[in-house]
This record gives sequence, structure tokens and C-alpha cells, in this order.
Amino acid sequence: MELLKMLTDQLGVSEDQAKGGAGLLFKLAKDKLGSNDFSQVATAVPGIEDLISAAPKSGGLAGALGGLASSFGGGASQLGNLASLAGGFKSLNLDSGLVSQFVPIILSFVQSKGGDMVKGVLEKVLK
Repeated sequence: MELLKMLTDQLGVSEDQAKGGAGLLFKLAKDKLGSNDFSQVATAVPGIEDLISAAPKSGGLAGALGGLASSFGGGASQLGNLASLAGGFKSLNLDSGLVSQFVPIILSFVQSKGGDMVKGVLEKVLK
């Protein structure tokens, strides 16, 4: 899959780590976006459900902190979205700092497949 190759080449992660990390980000998008918005993203990303099912079940302390941050709303909710993925990234043996490095690659990929509008939809939950 083209997206996984981009992630493994640019970030030096394994294919399983790329799949799990991308899956976590797309799962977040699926949870946060309305079904209409998410279907636009899903159309642009072939095999998105496979990626989502490869995502580790996140949670734990990082998930709780992310939930807490998002309950304050505003800018904190965006931070909370990505912070909530830290536990999932840790379970893939990835540094939680890599979350922010996955995002621009995924946004760039989605833009190349679905255009600016679809990228904008996804950006709402990943920025």
C-alpha cells in the first residue's frame, strides 16, 4: 500500500508500525467525524478499514489524559485528540512524539488521493 510505503520510508518504522499508527489516526477520524465526512476520507484511502482494524486498542493513562484535555474544549480538544493516541503508539513500540510526524504524511497522502476538500475534513481532527 502506497501510504504504508511513505510512512516506512520517511519515518523508518516497520510496516506493522506504519499500519498500526495510520490505523490509530484513521480510527480517531472515524470516531470524531460524522459518517458523511468520514466516508469522503474512506473513499480517498483504499483499505482504510484494514488499517483501522490493525490499530492497537489504545487507552490507559494517555487515553484518559487525552479525554480529560478534550473535555475542556477549544484548542485543548485538538491536543487531546492526538494525545489520546500516545498509548496506542507506545504499544507499537513507537515514541509518542511520532504521532505528530505521522500526521503530515497522512494528510499529504489523503490530499493526493482526495484533493484539498478531503484533506480539510481530515485536518479538522488531526491538527
